[in-house]
Amino acid sequence: MSWEPVIGLEVHAQLSTRTKMFCGCAASFGADPNTQTCPVCLGLPGALPVANAQAVEFAMRLGFALGCDVQATSVFARKNYFYPDVPKNYQISQFDRPICRGGAVGIELDGVARSVALERAHLEEDAGKLVHDDAGGGSLVDLNRAGVPLLEIVTLPVLRSPEEAGAYLTALRQLVRWLGVCDGNMEEGSLRCDANISLRRPGAALGTKIELKNMNSIRGVVAALHHEIARQSALLDAGGTVSQETRSWDPDRGVTEFLRSKEFAHDYRYFPDPDLPPVQLSEEHRQAVRAAMPELPAARRRRLARDHGIPGYDAAVLTESRELADWFESAAVAAGDGKAVSNWMMGEVLRELNDRGVGIAQFPLTPLALAELVSLVGAGKISGKIAKDVFASMIETGKSAAEIVSAQGLRQIDDTDELARRIAGILEAHPAQVAQYLEGKESLLGFFVGQLMQATRGQANPGVANRLIREGLEARRSG
Repeated sequence: MSWEPVIGLEVHAQLSTRTKMFCGCAASFGADPNTQTCPVCLGLPGALPVANAQAVEFAMRLGFALGCDVQATSVFARKNYFYPDVPKNYQISQFDRPICRGGAVGIELDGVARSVALERAHLEEDAGKLVHDDAGGGSLVDLNRAGVPLLEIVTLPVLRSPEEAGAYLTALRQLVRWLGVCDGNMEEGSLRCDANISLRRPGAALGTKIELKNMNSIRGVVAALHHEIARQSALLDAGGTVSQETRSWDPDRGVTEFLRSKEFAHDYRYFPDPDLPPVQLSEEHRQAVRAAMPELPAARRRRLARDHGIPGYDAAVLTESRELADWFESAAVAAGDGKAVSNWMMGEVLRELNDRGVGIAQFPLTPLALAELVSLVGAGKISGKIAKDVFASMIETGKSAAEIVSAQGLRQIDDTDELARRIAGILEAHPAQVAQYLEGKESLLGFFVGQLMQATRGQANPGVANRLIREGLEARRSG
């Protein structure tokens, strides 16, 4: 009988506020060590914290998006423990009265949709950072991050595979970015994940839980969980037991390593912070935040597919970010042909973005510029082949599609008399291929089309060209 993994995730999302959770220090990433500190975030005597109102509103926004019960009253508490990067010897967090309870994250894996149930989401401040000096053998403390606002999102232990965990993190990262509450950059530590995993026989009681840390990418979380499942399975199959402990993921070696034992639950001696009053959210305030919520990714996907006639796969890709979805919809509305715009977005536009390594905000063309190009193709003024050349020229020169088409004389040739004359010349120049076609080798139609496109620099209307070439060949059959 196989072992069943039971997985729960704790994600810390750094909220994209300008200042820290309880003081006016900058919360930006990358400053010189210990240059973004003050008596409040250093915990100096007499310094009084004040809750960041924008951080509270960001927590409300994400809570509503996750379907949480956003509490009218929540309480900040002191989580007491000693560590060099915790200057106050306690962390301000929320314990028994968090700002958000319940909720779920919708995921899709292998074409199957499901919801991952949440236990809670609560506000807290970040700790500082230890910088280990391998050469000197000591450690330095950078307290720039101390006091940065976090929202910790905690799932129930309902995930059953590393791939489900990966799908959950992908969906959650998309959502926090969509709402603008967190930039989701795991490599910078603004979205961090700890995983709890145990194994059991299907239907049995929960096994001993292992906590995994030091995973700075979604791929790393999936890989660490796979390794830990294999490690615990081998241990249990051999008759051993799993010890409750915290393990660190080593991405270079692809293994988890013992970090510290966790035989007993920590006693953090939580108590309400006497310097911070409860967070009181009126019904009017909560309703105002809810009313200002943007259309969420799942609803946007359904609407784009319905209103613009694009496949569900295209809609999913085009809603990976709110900026990309907005860009697409602006172009689709302007062109009046969402499917054609989607084809360009899924092909040339995304390819260009990938090659440049940038997002849609840095794309050199505007939605209206792409819409104009799509409209020229739709109106039959240029062919799809020429449109790709025009697209490349638009990016290179910054000129509009109409300017490029006019300057280079690229308009599609629709004149049937002109095309018929050119086709007659091509057929006269290739009597052997004409004879083979008339003997039944109809695949040669593509040869004649290619000759015409070459002669017209790709400007011949493909539909008209195919019809006239067939007519010219059949006329020789009857003649």
